[in-house]
Parts: sequence; C-alpha cells; structure tokens
Amino acid sequence: MPRIKAITTGSTPSFLDVILNFAEGDKSSSLENQDTWLGQLKAMRDGRLILYGDDTWLKLFPSTFAHADGTSSFFVSDFTEVDFNVTRNVPAALDQHDWTGMVLHYLGLDHIGHKSGPTSPHMIPKQAEMDTVIKMIYQGLESESHLRSTLLVLCGDHGMNDAGNHGGSAEGETSPALVFISPKLRSISQGRECPTTAVNDGHGFYTKIHQSDIAPTLAGLLGIPIPRNNLGVFIPDLLRFWPQEDRVRLLEQNAKQVHDVFQQTFSTVSFQDGTQSETCADVSTNGAKLACLWYNVKKIGDLQGQQHDDQIQQAALHTVRAVLLIERSADSLQFLTEAQMLMSNTASNYSIVKLYAGTTIAALVALWNFYRSFPLLMQKPTFGAWFLLVTNVYGVSMFASSFVEEEHQYWYMIASGWLGWLGMKQWVQTFAIGAITVNERSGRDRSKGWSAAAAMIPFLIMRILRCWNQTGQKHASQPDIARGIFPAHNYMLWSLVLASYLVVLVKMSLPTRSRMGRFLSLMAAFGLGAMALAFKISFTMADSPELLRGIGILRAHASSGMGLVIQARTVFLGMFTYAVGIILSNRGKQLNPEVEKKVSTPIAVWLKNNGSEQHGRAETLHGVLTLFLMTQSRVTNMPLFVLFEIQMQVLASMDLSAREISLTSIILQYSSFFAFGGSNAISSVDLSNAYNGVSSYNVAAVGILAFCSNWAGPIWWLTATLLLAGRQQQDRCECLRQLQLLSTGFVAHANMFVMLACTSLRTHLFIWTVFSPKYLFTMAWTLGQHLCISVAGFKLYMWWLWSQPLSRPRREICGILTCRSEEDD
Repeated sequence: MPRIKAITTGSTPSFLDVILNFAEGDKSSSLENQDTWLGQLKAMRDGRLILYGDDTWLKLFPSTFAHADGTSSFFVSDFTEVDFNVTRNVPAALDQHDWTGMVLHYLGLDHIGHKSGPTSPHMIPKQAEMDTVIKMIYQGLESESHLRSTLLVLCGDHGMNDAGNHGGSAEGETSPALVFISPKLRSISQGRECPTTAVNDGHGFYTKIHQSDIAPTLAGLLGIPIPRNNLGVFIPDLLRFWPQEDRVRLLEQNAKQVHDVFQQTFSTVSFQDGTQSETCADVSTNGAKLACLWYNVKKIGDLQGQQHDDQIQQAALHTVRAVLLIERSADSLQFLTEAQMLMSNTASNYSIVKLYAGTTIAALVALWNFYRSFPLLMQKPTFGAWFLLVTNVYGVSMFASSFVEEEHQYWYMIASGWLGWLGMKQWVQTFAIGAITVNERSGRDRSKGWSAAAAMIPFLIMRILRCWNQTGQKHASQPDIARGIFPAHNYMLWSLVLASYLVVLVKMSLPTRSRMGRFLSLMAAFGLGAMALAFKISFTMADSPELLRGIGILRAHASSGMGLVIQARTVFLGMFTYAVGIILSNRGKQLNPEVEKKVSTPIAVWLKNNGSEQHGRAETLHGVLTLFLMTQSRVTNMPLFVLFEIQMQVLASMDLSAREISLTSIILQYSSFFAFGGSNAISSVDLSNAYNGVSSYNVAAVGILAFCSNWAGPIWWLTATLLLAGRQQQDRCECLRQLQLLSTGFVAHANMFVMLACTSLRTHLFIWTVFSPKYLFTMAWTLGQHLCISVAGFKLYMWWLWSQPLSRPRREICGILTCRSEEDD
C-alpha cells in the first residue's frame, strides 16, 4: 500500500501507511480524495479505468474503477491462481475500446519470495510466465490500431531481500525494476543492451530514479495535470520526446507544483527575494538554497520573456535564447532534485516537545522501577550484575541500526551464556566438596552425575534453537532447519509434529484420583488433539503443500476434509470447552499412590513436585494453551514446543531462586521470539495463521490471532515461568512478586532506550526502515506481551492458585497481592 501511494500520488508515504497495510479492512488510508494520475485519467472525457489483481487498489481507490476483479494479497501460498485470475482477463481487455487506463497487479512473484525467497525453484518459471504476459500485451500494442498510442509501464512496487521479505533498507528491497514500453518510444531510443551487468555487483541497472518520479512522468506523457502533492521529478531520459521549449515547459510546471508543496510545508521560508547567486553553493540553509535556485529559474524566465522589436536584435538573441532554454532546464532540474531530497528526508509533522515529554516520562518510570528493584539486585551481587548487563547492553545496542536488525544474535548469545552459567552453577553445587560422606558417595554418584549432566541440556538445546529459523537481514537466506531440512525430509518433520502432539496431550491428561476421571480426561484430550492435527494437516495442504509431498495418507486426509474455517472453529471451541471443564472441575492432579508405582521415576518425581491440586490444574491449562499456540504456529515450528518443554522441566529440577526465574523468563521470551523466525522488520510479521476460523475481516479477531501467532514462543515461556514460580513451596507470593517487578523493570528500561534512540536519531537515514519498526515492536512487547499477557496473566494465575477453598485457610498480604496458603492440620 505505501508504494502504491508513492506511485500514484508522487508523495512520500508515512510510517502509518506501513502499519495500516496489515489492516485488510482499513478504510482510513483511502486515496480517493487525493489528487492522483488515476483520478486525472478518470476525469478525462470518457475516462474509464479497469483493474485486475491485488485488491489493495480497490481499498485505496474505492470508486475509481469502472470494472475490477480483485484478489487478496494475504494468501501467500497461492502462486498460480492469483496470477491466472489476472491473465485470463487480459486478451478480452486488449480487444476492447472503452477503457482509458488498465492496472494489472500480479502477486505470484511476491508470494514466491515470501514463501521461499528469490532463489526458489518457482521463481524462474514465474518470471518466464510474466515475460509471456508482457509479450502478449506488446504484440497487442503493435497490432491493434486503437492501442498504438498506448503506454505500457512495467514496474515493481518493491523488491526483496535474500530471504524474500521486504520493508527494510537493504538494496534488494528498495531497488525494483521500471520499464517504459511503447512502439512510439522508438523515436527517442534504440533500446538498451540487455542483459547487462549491475553496477558494483548490486541492483543498479541503467538509470536510478525515485519511485515518486513515476507520477509526474506519467502526467507529462499522458498530457494530464501533475498530482497536487507530488514530490517527484520528471524522468530526464524521457524529455527527449519533446522539443527544447516543451521540455522547459514540462520542467517548469513540475518545479512550480513542487514549489507550492514546499511553501505549504515550510511557510517560514520566503521565495520572494531569493539570494542572488550563480551556483547557490554558498547558501547556508536548505530553505535558503531552494529560494536561491527558484530565484535563478524565475530570473532566466524573465530574461527569456523580454520583447525585442529590432529584428537584428532578435536574430542575435536567437542563440542566447537557446542557451537560456538549456539553463532553465538545468536550473529547474536542480531545484526539483534539491526540493525532492529535502522533502523526502523530512519526517511527519511531529512535535519535538511531545517527543521529549514522552521520553522523559519513560525515563522517570524506568528510574522509579530501578529504585524499587535496586535492593533486590544488591542482595545477590552476581545476579545483579547479570541483570544490569542484560538490560544496559540491550539498551545501548538500540542506538545502532545493525544491532537492531540483528538483535537475535544478542539474545542468542545472552541465552547461551545465562543457561550455561546456570548449568555450571548446578554442576558445582552437585559436586560440592563435603556435600556427602564417602560411604554415601558410592550410592549417589551416579544419580548426581546424571543430574549435573542434565543441567546443561537447556544450554545445548539453545544451540539447536538458534539455527531453527534464520532471521535478521544479513543471514536471513542462510540454510536453516525449518526451511532447509524439513522441506527435503517431510517424514522427519511430521514425525516430530506427531511427537509434539503426544507430549502436549499427555500433559493435558495426567492421572487424576479416579480411574474414570483419568479415562475421560485421556479420551477428551486425545480427541481434541486429533481435531487439531487434522486441521493442521488441511491447513498445511493449502498453505505449504510441499511439506506434504510424498506422504500420501496425510495428503488424502487433507483433500477430503471440511473447510478450514469450520475446522478451526471446531478446534477452538473444543479447547475452550476443555479449559472450562478443568476450571470447573474439583478434581486435582495429585498422583494416585497406585499409579505412582506404575510410572517411571522421572515422571513420578515431576508429578510430585507439581505441588497443590490447583497448581496441577494450572499445568493442565498450560497444556491447553500449548495446543492453541501450536495451532497458531507454522507446522515447521511446532517441534519447538517439545524443546521448550524439555528446557522447562530441567530448569524446574534446578531449584532456581525467584530472581533467577525472573531473568530466565525475560531471556527465553526474547530468544524464543527470534527462534520462531521473528525480527524487528515489519516484513517478518507472519499473517498466515491470523485468519484461522475467520471467514471475513475482523480487526479484533485477526489482531489477537496474529499476535498469538507471532508471539507464540514468548507467550509460552511467560506462562511456563509463572508456573515455575508457582511451584516454589515457600514464599510463592514473594517469588511471583519478584518475577513481575524485574520483568516490569526490564520492559521500562527497554522502552526508555528505544524512545531515546528514536528521538535522538530522528534524522537518521534508517529512521523509518529500522528504528521506527523497532519502536512498533517495542509497543507490541509492552502493550501486548507485558501488560495484556504478563500482568493480566499474573493476576489471573494468582487468583487461580490461591482462591480455591483449602483447609483452615488464612490470608497473607504479599506486596500488592492477597494470597492464600495451606496450614498444617
């Protein structure tokens, strides 16, 4: 959407346009009331426009097209039908005489890039298909008499990086192709050498222009007025289509229009008495320089317009007039280029006072939280050093664009260091000298050795997680597990998926006190799991059919199932019903002594350590949440939940303090976000699962589902560490209070540093492509993850864990919370 706005209006899109691009039902970004070359074409006599392709044009220009056949741009797994629906309309449209302009917006190349990247095996065949379409249209321009004055403009609205995404500042993302095609252009160009070599092995071919330059160029070529808010410059190569006087007229019209926009934006700059200078190079300010350039344009125009009655003088001035025309063209182009550069780099009309005020408030909140948590940090200096290191290094890195783009590297490094330190600490505690006598040592060495070795498992799993999904900018196209190994080994993927479902269902159906209760719980859990698996298979068949290649039984099931919307709603309803049943049930999950003898020792020990009946049911609810998050995740990411569960159980056996649980929660939330393929680029937002169970656009439903899909890892670890804190047999309230205090402290400091970076670097080259998207993600972390999930979830969990009636209850006041604990009978 932002790029379409630049192409049609010639203006620079705002950062808000990028955000609204995700709102499929958004109407606030409509360009219907803005001046565009589309509107100018429609306003012509018998003007009639038609559209085939991306329905974004219909949302931007709701009543502009007389006929349209739009297709949704969000179903990125469709490479074929989305383009076939466009091409099938082209032959009939070329035969018709009743249209003034036709827009064809193909989506196949974009979808292939998002799914598989620019090196996808689907890319070359799709490009060949596009070549065929262009050939068909050009042959129509040559053969049909009513099309011989038609101009074909072939352009991309954006490029893509090595991972197939866009929205950042990489050269591949900001260098789409542009070609003007018409038989009439042969009079000014004999063509270019093709194929050719890129400049400096980059993406520069032939001439580089700004995307906004398309608008004034089309206006000049089609003989319509330039859009009122245009900041583009007429493409100089196409000026050769006119004689010198007409070139000057076109450039002066363009300069006058940009001059008016500049004066409205910078009302304090006066163009009445510009500084008189031949080159304007010695002018200090940008506004004064533009005034000087405009003065030179007008001065030469006044000289050229002077009348001379003497024929000899007129003949003598003929050569001077030609020189003046060239100078006017040069001065107009210089003025346009300088104005475009200045206006394009000018941000929106933001208030510096409000920026400073917001940053100051964020700093005060961070300092107040630091004051509250400082005694807690100083009680354990080693932990305090870790927490301050994680927080401050993260904050300082926000001032460097490369660190923001590659933030995942920081969290992977911190997670590996922290988990390794916890493992070594457990190892030292296990084999501490004097911990056991010589006689005891012979019987316990083996079990302690296994315990110490298991403490390093989270560290080893982190090494697997960091290569699951390559993300960021520099290495996004490198091989990884999700996009490199699984598509080539489908049986491995689905074996891990089935194992993931089995682990979650076992967690949801752990033994209860009665055999009938265990049986019913088991049947309900596995029935729900079967429905969830069936939906995931059908969804994968529609979204990523290559992941089912060669697995006939799964493909047969996917092709015979009911609609995806009905399946998703059935699964969600089943999860909700199961969760309500757990909440209303009076049965706990304490282990039956008879069952304890029949299960393996590790499971029995784990079940014993779960604590109260209420906490056991909370564990079951966490299993339901895991099943929901798996449903909202890409199928290639579903095995990650098993790795998380293994890490969680090992951490639970390490007897971590409340402080250590808090920092572990923060680190694993952020590292899991990037392990799922997330980044600080808006292009990395995954919308493939945002429409599960949604038949039409609903901002609330799609927003919640999209957040749960992209923050599945952080949501899982946040709730898991809440359970881990709830397992503390002593001072549970204090443990959970510390967890909330330290997590709020980190979020407050992160907000402060990001706001400081965006404010101080507001004129930076990458402010809109790197720092502003990072601020948007920080808002999502703060409002969505921390306030809605962490704080709200914390309150609900405290109420759930201690609101049930227990024997001889008593109340304890713990900070701001009211808790119940069980006394001895």
